[in-house]
Amino acid sequence: MSHTEETRPTPVLHLENVTRVHGHGAAEVQALRGVDLKVHPGEFVAVMGPSGSGKSTLLTLAGGLDTPSTGRVLVEGVALGDLNRKKLAQVRRRSVGYVFQDYNLIPALTAAENISLPRELDGLSTRAARREALAALEELGIPELADRFPDDMSGGQQQRVAIARALIGDRRLVLADEPTGALDSTTGEAVLAVLRARCDAGAAAMMVTHEARHAAWADRVVFLRDGRMVDESVSQDAASLLVSAATNSMKVDE
Repeated sequence: MSHTEETRPTPVLHLENVTRVHGHGAAEVQALRGVDLKVHPGEFVAVMGPSGSGKSTLLTLAGGLDTPSTGRVLVEGVALGDLNRKKLAQVRRRSVGYVFQDYNLIPALTAAENISLPRELDGLSTRAARREALAALEELGIPELADRFPDDMSGGQQQRVAIARALIGDRRLVLADEPTGALDSTTGEAVLAVLRARCDAGAAAMMVTHEARHAAWADRVVFLRDGRMVDESVSQDAASLLVSAATNSMKVDE
């Protein structure tokens, strides 16, 4: 990145000293501990670490699906914790695209309807929303799935529909939890190329992954252990070395 920290634009995502505690007393678990992280326009960040290190918690907080125990989460300079439920829902529909591990597609809706739903909820006409949905399906290389229902798709097809839903409209922040998990290597690389292109066009993305070769698509790799950021790299070559060493020294499973 050519910008200095002083001259860079407002981060699309900013986590300020974020902590997340689940449970109480003896059952208390600190999922995240004092995480500070900025993701700027045009930046693609990969998040890695062993199972239970806080990766998915980091994404749910970034997307406004959960609230931190302490600290703040800001999306384009807006503190999510200051928003009421209606305004938070608007931010999630308009600014944030989220790719879930389990897809979260609505079984009664076709692929195009699943993808266009957030845009229709935001007031776009059905015709315009479908046009955007078809363009998103085309971008992911699956236009033929437009009128197919989730139960009539393979896991990999459902995953790509879920990614198309996360990319529809002018989403400034894309959050992806193992987006290539159900895909073969060729299709997975194609999906990562789409995410990379979105960042090159000015969006920001944060992706949880266990694969060093997938992390190499990112500008920066953030490594979590026991809820803390323990290392990061801005060099793709160094990132690959970092995550390869980490995955070789521990069992990484989700």
